[in-house]
Amino acid sequence: MLDYKDIIIKHYALSLSGSEIARQLGVSKSGVNDFLRAFDKCESISYPLPPGITNYGIAELVYGSVPRSGGRNESIEYPDYESDARLMATRKNMTLVFLWNRYSKKCAEEGKRFYQYRQYCELYNKWCEENYETAHFDAVIAQKMEVDFAGQTFNMTDPLTGEIMTIVVFVAILPYSQYIYAEGMLSTKEPQWIEVNNHALDYFGGVPALVVCDNCKQAVTVNRDWIEPELNKDYADWAEHNGTVILPAKVRKPKFKSSVENAVGILEKGLFHKLEEHQYFSLEQFNRDLWKELEALNKEPFKKKEYNRYFYWEEEKLELMPLPSMHYEYMERKTAKVSSDFHVRFDNAYYSVDKAYLHKKVSIKASSTVVRIYSLTGEYLCEWPRATRKGQWSTNPNHLPDTYKGFSQWNGPYFIQKAQLVGKNTESVIRTILKSRPYEVQTYRMCLGILNFTKKYSNKALEECCKQAIALNKQKYTFIKNTISVIADDLGVAGYRHSVPSKKGPERGGFVMPPEASSIDTLLSRSKFLADQMREEVDK
Repeated sequence: MLDYKDIIIKHYALSLSGSEIARQLGVSKSGVNDFLRAFDKCESISYPLPPGITNYGIAELVYGSVPRSGGRNESIEYPDYESDARLMATRKNMTLVFLWNRYSKKCAEEGKRFYQYRQYCELYNKWCEENYETAHFDAVIAQKMEVDFAGQTFNMTDPLTGEIMTIVVFVAILPYSQYIYAEGMLSTKEPQWIEVNNHALDYFGGVPALVVCDNCKQAVTVNRDWIEPELNKDYADWAEHNGTVILPAKVRKPKFKSSVENAVGILEKGLFHKLEEHQYFSLEQFNRDLWKELEALNKEPFKKKEYNRYFYWEEEKLELMPLPSMHYEYMERKTAKVSSDFHVRFDNAYYSVDKAYLHKKVSIKASSTVVRIYSLTGEYLCEWPRATRKGQWSTNPNHLPDTYKGFSQWNGPYFIQKAQLVGKNTESVIRTILKSRPYEVQTYRMCLGILNFTKKYSNKALEECCKQAIALNKQKYTFIKNTISVIADDLGVAGYRHSVPSKKGPERGGFVMPPEASSIDTLLSRSKFLADQMREEVDK
């Protein structure tokens, strides 16, 4: 339904045309103009509008009835949401489940089609937004779950690499009970987004009719007019799997998800202060502290209510829809080739595959926690826990041949021999790297990367770089990668494999010929000279 109050104010108070109003509201120009013409002809109402009138009341005065929203199936009986809203606001413990049961039973008795419970709740929520923008409604039990990210982030230090990583906090809430769930995430990509939403439903013990989310890319692709947003396909599939409906918030309208906004504020002004006093070395450690503080918060008495969040949640979870028997699992899919080190690379990590598939292509299917590898014909090969950091190696010794050191072109002697051609410093670095991992095969890519620098830089540059790496005890691929270009520049022409062509002059990669060199007389003379020379050689 159009926002009639907004259209009237924009037209009569701001003197905007129907086309300009339609552009600002993102609706049909003909729909706006048709309403303005009908409003002008109506004798029951005029501008300025009566105090307190709603869009519903305007529609009844102008049209005699409430026009249905575009695209609605007219064969389905539309609920009396005005009456339902009045009951929800005035009768204690009234629920949408009760109202929907009464509505569906009445329709069945009259032989009419009716909306299913999820659709009923979704339409009710939209009706309230359109007709009671300034009115306060108590949250409906088991109707919604609101989700969002907290603005504050935390730092985590990787104990192996020393890398500083950012923890983002996901927050979910049931508005009726104000029961809060939160979880730290190192990645906010779709697999992790689906996973934390699954965890929220598990924590709440059921599924609400609606899930109200922000317009993040993990949830919404396009949300121009809010009425028909384009959802992220995986999140839409997650909602269908769980039997709920995704309702994105209006763009730049924080009041649309006021409960989760309030929950984020409570966390950031309260227990987050306790968490930021600690230093974290794992996500598990952070979430353990977060959930401990969260449990205390949910059991802390309300200041203006009789009980606490936990008490009201125990009441609410009885009204939630049941959880599905299995979680919805997001799966990333990729085809990769098994390299000479018997591993495939996926998402900047390495996973071993049986030696029988060396140099063959395999299919990878990965969830947020597990990486499964199949042959291209669909045969299951193996699975691994998904890596938690870049460059992580997962190797099964049974995947490697007993004599893998001589099994393929990539082996220790091969890289040592190549390094000896460069110099003793390079050989020393390669020998050190070959011993730096539990399995030698895990180092082959680093050895290859170091030796491949000789394609661009000279042996002298690589030798000097390895000499510095040994002196500083930084015999690693990353050090050489970040240092060799500087050393090559210091060496000048001697630092590169091929001399860099001069940028001066009009010619690049050729030489200048005088114009007479291509004349016919010159070419004939040259040809005669070569023929005479050949005859003289034959005579001799």
